[in-house]
Amino acid sequence: MGKSFGGVAVLSDVDLVVAPGEVVSLLGSNGAGKSTLVKILTGVYTRDAGTVKVDGETVVFAEPRAAVAAGVRLLPQEISVMPDMTVAENISLADLPMKPGPGFSTVDTAAMEAKARELLDQLGFTAIDPGVQVKRLSVAEQRIVEIARALAGKARILVMDEPTAALTEQEAALIFRIIRRLKEQSVSVIYISHYLKEVFEISDRIEVLRDGRAAGVFDPKTASHEAVLDAMLGGVAGDLYDMAATSEASTADILSVEGFGVRDRLGDVSFAVRRGEIFGVFGLIGSGVETLGRALYGGLGPVATGTVTLAGKAYRPRSAATGKSAGIGFVAADRKKEGIIAELTVRENMVAPFLERYTQGLFVSRARETAQARHWIDSLGIRTRGPDQKIRTLSGGNQQKVCVSRWLVDGIDLLILEEPTRGVDVGARREIYLELRALADHGLAVLVLSSDVEEVAGISDRSMVLDRGGVVGRFVRGATPEDLMSATVNDPAFNAA
Repeated sequence: MGKSFGGVAVLSDVDLVVAPGEVVSLLGSNGAGKSTLVKILTGVYTRDAGTVKVDGETVVFAEPRAAVAAGVRLLPQEISVMPDMTVAENISLADLPMKPGPGFSTVDTAAMEAKARELLDQLGFTAIDPGVQVKRLSVAEQRIVEIARALAGKARILVMDEPTAALTEQEAALIFRIIRRLKEQSVSVIYISHYLKEVFEISDRIEVLRDGRAAGVFDPKTASHEAVLDAMLGGVAGDLYDMAATSEASTADILSVEGFGVRDRLGDVSFAVRRGEIFGVFGLIGSGVETLGRALYGGLGPVATGTVTLAGKAYRPRSAATGKSAGIGFVAADRKKEGIIAELTVRENMVAPFLERYTQGLFVSRARETAQARHWIDSLGIRTRGPDQKIRTLSGGNQQKVCVSRWLVDGIDLLILEEPTRGVDVGARREIYLELRALADHGLAVLVLSSDVEEVAGISDRSMVLDRGGVVGRFVRGATPEDLMSATVNDPAFNAA
């Protein structure tokens, strides 16, 4: 299987074979090619090379509906149910049973609920009421409804993308119970996860991708966690991250967090970030890594509990404006939705958070804006025709540099970055890492939150690992990606190794 974008190969010569009733886990770091392969298998992307066969017959999935018709269904990371509809309605959504009415047909509710009951019984969940609204179910039960809906559509191959990321261990056990039932019914499962303990527990075979290529096939009965991690991570980290601090970080804490929590997302998180250091937080989807930074900034509103001290003063994150006023800069993970303003220029994007600093009376000083923009274009090496180029025409790496530069003003003590190099090519990643290192060396405190284990291990002076809302590991500079990843395994014997 092969796929390229803009002449750059993101998937090259990858083979994946799944037998009826087999569970094959697909592993790889961010950018390994997992998402591209899954999108080809489910009709989101068309392949550039290779073939896809179902039951020995070559198929072409020009759109997702073609994949569904062939029995291939995707369960995405984010649960996709209609919360205000009943369990039965969600399960039969694509094929509602109808009955004749007085001049028109109506939904046959009895038949719909009977069908839902049959499918839930088939999965071994007799306690779920087909007539209850889905929003009243637990997250794990909503996952079960998704699986039942796929079976209602005659799914023969289920692609599960991080299905347990937002679940507790007890809830994850329910999903494993269903997977074993599916195996008995000859339904195949392609299971994508970073939780090695789960992968070794549920898989018949483990396939690893790295840099868009096959990196190894493992039998979970005989392979070790270390061997799988080595195949996932390879030796690329040193090439990107061979940078060291040029000065010692201060012993004074800029940010001190004690017992920080957000209901159903984070619980009892404590750590401190010093002036002049890069503090990294690694976590997988659902670990809380996607919540911690914006909760500290105030982007979630006044929802957090615990004690936070910022630059020696008590701080309560109530809103984004509160965070900005307190001296926090925040770069969101989703650059296109929350970072750039696509139709504005580089200059306008760069000064957006602090427009009041460039205002004289009733007017904005374009000259001062331009001077600020040119300064950071030169300092950060932003590749642009000039300050007035539309930001949407820049590469992802240069857009990200603009998002960082807007916070490099007097009064900012702490810079929080979510997924700082997501969607950025390798060359631009290294440039961004070097700039973050330089900013820290000049005294800025940098908090990086990322699901890229190599990134956190490579650039951090100190780091910690989140798993399902709590801190499960703390590390100093020199810790390897394997060290950080192993903290998420939740296997005492492996962690002690």
